[in-house]
Amino acid sequence: MASIADYYAGKNVLITGATGFMGKVLVEKLLRSCPKVRTLYLLVRPKAGQSMQERVSDMMKCKVFDRVREDNPDFHQKIVPISSELTQPALAISPEDVERLTSCVNIIFHCAATIRFDEPLKHALQLNVIGTQQLLNLAQQMHHLQAFIHISTAYANCNRRHIDEIIYPPPVEPKNLLSASELGRPNTYTYTKALAECVVQKESSKLNIGIIRPSIVGASWQEPFPGWIDNFNGPSGVFIAAGKGILRTMRANNDAVADLIPVDVVINLTLAAGWYTAVHRPKAALVYNCTTGGINPFHWGEIEHHVMSSFKRNPLEQAFRRPNANITSNYLMNQYWILVSHKFPALIYDLYLRLSGQKPQMMRIFNRLHKAIGLLEYFSSQDWEWNSENMNMLMSHLSPEDRKTFNFDVRQLNWPEYIDNYCIGTKKYVLNEDMSDIPVARQHLRKLRNIRYTFNTLLLVFIWRVFIARSQMARNIWYFVVSLCFKFLSYFRASSTLTN
Repeated sequence: MASIADYYAGKNVLITGATGFMGKVLVEKLLRSCPKVRTLYLLVRPKAGQSMQERVSDMMKCKVFDRVREDNPDFHQKIVPISSELTQPALAISPEDVERLTSCVNIIFHCAATIRFDEPLKHALQLNVIGTQQLLNLAQQMHHLQAFIHISTAYANCNRRHIDEIIYPPPVEPKNLLSASELGRPNTYTYTKALAECVVQKESSKLNIGIIRPSIVGASWQEPFPGWIDNFNGPSGVFIAAGKGILRTMRANNDAVADLIPVDVVINLTLAAGWYTAVHRPKAALVYNCTTGGINPFHWGEIEHHVMSSFKRNPLEQAFRRPNANITSNYLMNQYWILVSHKFPALIYDLYLRLSGQKPQMMRIFNRLHKAIGLLEYFSSQDWEWNSENMNMLMSHLSPEDRKTFNFDVRQLNWPEYIDNYCIGTKKYVLNEDMSDIPVARQHLRKLRNIRYTFNTLLLVFIWRVFIARSQMARNIWYFVVSLCFKFLSYFRASSTLTN
């Protein structure tokens, strides 16, 4: 049987969502590990004043393509952008481009989606469900299509505790989706992804379909290099907030499994599933739960420990406070620490900014942080059981060489090393900080530590003098402690003099 790279040789691939985080890694992996792939057609829409060509050009300048650029400086010649808008009728693709795509495309990877948890339902339906349906309609017109791979989410069925690699009945019939009011899911993202799975399944009798369900997608594990990440989404923003000393408390279950999955694991599985779907042509759509919780579990309490440890060794520049975040499952305790460690310092800092003639911003930052963390609480407070039989089956069909090149065996994942690389990746690739400036960042943390110790000491003295030292006994204890401190300092000076 041909290897995965041999299968993709000479193939024309259509990719949606190519300018997103996962899409970039998919494009890079195809170009680097399947160098004989013929053409990558990318469906791209103009955005934020940038044309389609400008967005693709900016994408190809990204650091994630450095390894490909070294091997093949002309890799961009294999990339063909196609103007498209998934929320528009017929995807807003021109007749000429439709003819081109339907005559040559061999495989489709549908990665595009809105991943915002608080996306208005109508817009989430248009992009995640109706856009998927329209792409399926286009796929049915393609004369040489061999596989359609849809990227879903492991949390599409998060209302269940045990999740098999099957497509469950939808929360509502897709034909009635615009009139639905009861989600049955924690957010519009998981709701519309469940609907999209149903839409995809209904076309499985006409197309060779595979569905990938990743859990919480994080930084790369190995490829194109460890720790690569380019956004604040999901855990990345939380890690950065903790590293900056902004985040001090988060409501989560320390013992709950943090089902992070490295982005390169998802992409390797996706490409392998594309190969298997095209070559073996399964009778029904195969679902692949791409998760770590049931195979190599790691818990939120362990993540907290390793994130704090990493940022203390490799601190972020100009931290607001020293990294010291804590996870608690107690609602009242979390609210107390939000008041004491978030809102009160934010008010003081904003007051300082106002007095110095600057615009207050810290309370606004904390409000955004609390909103983001609130959206994650559902997933950080409970566990799910994932069936991974299809994932194991696919792995068994790979040659030893393909298992190495397209590695998605998460049993090999070393979590402490991965989290360390993840934290360094947020520093290098998201915040664009230079690793050579770490000594300066460490010095800044020491300064913050000294400020904290000084503040705590003054606060203790103030409390003692004002609230405690009103009785003779309290004054006697106070003078005893002070005299003891002076005696210790005198002994320390005398010892130093003798040593010299």
